[in-house]
Amino acid sequence: MRHQKSGYHLSRTRAHRKALLSNLSAALFERKRIRTTLTKAKAARSVVEKYITFAKKGDLASRRHVLRYIPRPGIVKMLFEEIAPKYAERAGGYSRIVKLGQRQGDGAPMAILELVGFESTVTAKKAATKKKAEKAPEEGVKDETQAKETKPRKTTRRPAARKAKSQVEEVAVAETASEISEPGKTTEATGAEEMPKKSKEKKSKKK
Repeated sequence: MRHQKSGYHLSRTRAHRKALLSNLSAALFERKRIRTTLTKAKAARSVVEKYITFAKKGDLASRRHVLRYIPRPGIVKMLFEEIAPKYAERAGGYSRIVKLGQRQGDGAPMAILELVGFESTVTAKKAATKKKAEKAPEEGVKDETQAKETKPRKTTRRPAARKAKSQVEEVAVAETASEISEPGKTTEATGAEEMPKKSKEKKSKKK
């Protein structure tokens, strides 16, 4: 029984749950908005707001405390130098949850967890990614046309070695043809004489 045991277990072990919340909070600090299930968003929100409260102190002990749970120095530096100063005059409520409805497939309720006050940066990132996506196909078409223009034409010329070999083969074929048509002559390759035809005189004697 779960008497006096608050918090979200998320059907995970303690180590797995700790790693999950660490990754969710790091992704939120880096991108300022993440999309996940409603239960994970609620669990991550409580952790994220504690980290921002520590970051507002700005001392070394608070930085080391946050680094224990988010072992990413670059993201922790962003949290202390970029995110926390924006909430210097805010007492709490650094993040918000926007419900999106059920996920297709398993029906899990989805939500967006985002940091308050960073909406403009999120829209600017979206616009930049949209421009890159629009430019990518145009650049691909240009590269293809340039490749077609600069592509060398195929030459039908044979190399010198192949040409010499083919000429030698043609000469050999011509010699063999001449030897067959004119018997009794010596060949250059073997030097042997072919048997001459029988004379007409021997045929007349036999008769």
